[in-house]
Amino acid sequence: MRIVAVTDIHGNRSKVGKLVETLRGMDFDILAVAGDLTHFGSAERAREVLTPLMELGRPVVAVHGNCDGPDVPPFLEGIGVWAHDRRVEIGGVGIVGIGGSNITPFRTFWELTEDEIEGILERNYRDGDVILSHVPPKDTNADRVHSGLHVGSPALRGFIERKEPPLVLTGHIHEARSVDRIGETVIVNPGPLFRGYYAVVDYDAEKKRVDGVELERL
Repeated sequence: MRIVAVTDIHGNRSKVGKLVETLRGMDFDILAVAGDLTHFGSAERAREVLTPLMELGRPVVAVHGNCDGPDVPPFLEGIGVWAHDRRVEIGGVGIVGIGGSNITPFRTFWELTEDEIEGILERNYRDGDVILSHVPPKDTNADRVHSGLHVGSPALRGFIERKEPPLVLTGHIHEARSVDRIGETVIVNPGPLFRGYYAVVDYDAEKKRVDGVELERL
């Protein structure tokens, strides 16, 4: 199974168009969107960037980011792609979603306490599921900002250490494009699509194992 992972579109329709052209020639099974479809924008802007991707005809699963407007989560739910605080299954792959971010200094639209992040995981996760989280786990290459500080979620990291999910797809920290590991768990931050970044993950759905990750650029 091949998963295309994108995050942090921030309303950039031009980069979405380039990605669509690239993906038309690719054999893939799931498009996973890890939040911030818009830059403090509305459901209409989310629709503008998501519709061309959905027209590729592959299953889409998405969470909102902390910079998506208040009406974006209801829009995602209404079109049947929203995975926040729930478990969805596509092609035998369970996916648990965490939208928004942990608490930031910026008071953005969608922020969660560590207890809330922990609760989402405990309620929804089944052994072997993939986690699609806008916020990355703490103390990884995926959550390090320019200053060197790690700003990800301790609750998500602790859960990964305990449960060892095979794959975590994330975003949020634009400068932290990376592939990393916590134990046996592969952590992928594709980098922001508004800068032309995305990732392709080859995933063995039967063995619940990541076989390879490519960080790509348009």
